[in-house]
Amino acid sequence: MSNNMKVPLSILDVSPIVEGGSVKQSLQNTLDLAQHAEGWGYNRFWLAEHHNAPNIASSATSVVIAHVASGTNTIRVGAGGIMLPNHAPLVIAEQFGTLDALYPGRIDLGLGRAPGTDHLTAAALRGSRGSNGHDFPEQLEKLRAYFDPSRNEYVPAVRAIPGEGAEVPIWLLGSSDFSAMLSAQLGMPFAFAGHFSPNFTVPAMNLYRSNFKAGVLDKPYGMVAVNVIAAETDEEAQYLATSMQQLFLGFIRNNRAPVPPPVRNMDEVWSEQEKIALEHQLGSSIIGSKETVREKLAQFIEATKADEIMVSSYIYNHQARLRSYEIISQLM
Repeated sequence: MSNNMKVPLSILDVSPIVEGGSVKQSLQNTLDLAQHAEGWGYNRFWLAEHHNAPNIASSATSVVIAHVASGTNTIRVGAGGIMLPNHAPLVIAEQFGTLDALYPGRIDLGLGRAPGTDHLTAAALRGSRGSNGHDFPEQLEKLRAYFDPSRNEYVPAVRAIPGEGAEVPIWLLGSSDFSAMLSAQLGMPFAFAGHFSPNFTVPAMNLYRSNFKAGVLDKPYGMVAVNVIAAETDEEAQYLATSMQQLFLGFIRNNRAPVPPPVRNMDEVWSEQEKIALEHQLGSSIIGSKETVREKLAQFIEATKADEIMVSSYIYNHQARLRSYEIISQLM
């Protein structure tokens, strides 16, 4: 393929559950998309951890990663991400050590410090450990030491088996400046959630690059997630995008539901105030025909200086979703 974008393209998926669909169908669709993505030349296929969400089937993220990795051959598969405060570092080391043993050289571990859910669900996940993300740097160091015990000054009493010796690339994920700075200080790769935090994207990427110190990497490597919906025409893409707009409108209204079918006129669905709020949250979304997406994506890469782009999309119809990613792949 001719690499018009000059950067690799990857996919961020949550196994979306659509209205009238099922978890089983969502997980089958995720694997189908990953298999197509591998053939289209995408670099990575990441799954995200969310909980108590009736529109997301990827809550058991490590299990879904195994599902996708087992049905593909070459594409990198990983977490974008695991919300580390929800888990004991030992458990994540064992899970990803196992994945690395099963699918060597193909597994990525992206880590976030947000709960990926509401406070009640976070409390149910975390139990008496009660971490709220404040100790994320310490938890990260424990996890890294399970993979590489030489990071410890003493012989650890507990070992991660599988896990110990696994060379799983660890990424830090963020939607603000915290992980951008931590990634820079530790010399780690950084991925920014530009698909729902567009206003902080450029400042966070600039912060990461300007403060980077050689560590795991010799030079910074930043990936940015962005919503992209492509179709044969701008009008068709805008129509498909109304499913995403309705989904995020549900977040604003605290009415979470499966991904709804598209509608012809969003002005019949949202208020003017809600429209403004959604434009604030989804402002970086790239929606249109191949040529429109090509132009806007090139501008986005130039603005963010991203080394890699991770495409996210909520599209109700699976075939339309496949076609969107196929069109985007033709820009590589």
